[in-house]
Amino acid sequence: MDKYNFSGKKILIAEDEYTNYLFLKALLKKTNIEIVWVRNGMEAVDAATNQLDIDLILMDIMMPGMDGKTATAEIKKIRPQMVIIAQTAFALFGEREEILACGCDNYVSKPIAGNLLLEMINGYLNGNKD
Repeated sequence: MDKYNFSGKKILIAEDEYTNYLFLKALLKKTNIEIVWVRNGMEAVDAATNQLDIDLILMDIMMPGMDGKTATAEIKKIRPQMVIIAQTAFALFGEREEILACGCDNYVSKPIAGNLLLEMINGYLNGNKD
């Protein structure tokens, strides 16, 4: 995991569960990325609108108030180029397509495989979206 260095980059983590946030924070710690944490979709839209230096968003789908799908759609209206990776524990049939249709660029299911997520983030932050 030491191979990832995201110095100078900022990630927004939209996650209502504190333990899930702590996992992501620990995973990203060695990458030197700056982390902003919000707990619901409304806060995610607000942060993405007002903090123009955010490079990527990890969006939980199931959050109180405004869910991740709605927040993603709202953010994409304002910042269509923003990279948003959905994260959800509810990987139901057809949900991946639904999540991508709302504007998310990619999708990871919980429990999250740390190396997979780091590789995905690395690809987006370095211009390789595959």
